[in-house]
Amino acid sequence: MTDAPALPPLREVIRAHGLRAEKALGQNFLLDEQLLDRIAAVPGELAGRTAYEVGPGPGGLTRALLRRGATVVAVERDRRCLPALAEVAQAFDGRLTVIDADALRVDERALAGDGAHVVANLPYNVGTALFVRWLGGETWPPWWASLTLMFQAEVAERLVAGPGSEAYGRLSVLAQWRAKPRLALRVHRSAFVPPPKVMSAVVHLEPAAAPDGVRTGVLEALTGAAFGQRRKMLRQSLKAVPGALDAADRLGLDVTRRGETLSVDEFVALAREVGAAALCPSGERREF
Repeated sequence: MTDAPALPPLREVIRAHGLRAEKALGQNFLLDEQLLDRIAAVPGELAGRTAYEVGPGPGGLTRALLRRGATVVAVERDRRCLPALAEVAQAFDGRLTVIDADALRVDERALAGDGAHVVANLPYNVGTALFVRWLGGETWPPWWASLTLMFQAEVAERLVAGPGSEAYGRLSVLAQWRAKPRLALRVHRSAFVPPPKVMSAVVHLEPAAAPDGVRTGVLEALTGAAFGQRRKMLRQSLKAVPGALDAADRLGLDVTRRGETLSVDEFVALAREVGAAALCPSGERREF
């Protein structure tokens, strides 16, 4: 932790700037300084590193990241919060850059650079979309060094769930096939202002080696089909993916199973087989 300048308590900041969490923006402000410091500690050493934050609001988590010595790039679309964030930027001597923009429309790599640690209390209405984008794409390893993200507890549990469990699904496979997710801590709804109707949890992910010969688009198509019709057997649900049933047969997968019983490794093997079969004789890939 670095020496931190004196700043007013977050409740005073909210009151002074007339801030109110907007449901339409998926906002719930987290004001507990000790809890914010615990979240900021999850990625490990941040001194001299860049942290990328989405939806900083009045700047509670932003302050905690700055206290750990990070340089912070924060994207905030709610202009009501910008004056409060400007005060934080001034107090921390230029280590905070605030981008007035929609996080779904920015180029994070251009803003934060390679090796940034993403740390965010994600707005509920965009959290899953951003997560899928950060885990997607054919290029790997990604621009980020780690993801430390606050989700609704139900979503967080999906990311770390194993096959056969009720929480296991498409997000589980996408999170685990080339990253290592862990549930870092649970957060009670009472920690927020206003309290949401659901509990929350922080998930930490670090990139792992991507399996050879697997295209993200193929894996996303397979998991979308397998879990989009969750109660159907694979012989029905995989019909939506060209070549998937033939690939399952070559791998010896029992197509009377349901998608929720397939391990991440089995989905990866199936995606590799489907992708290999989609090669044209020239070696070029057909559109999937």
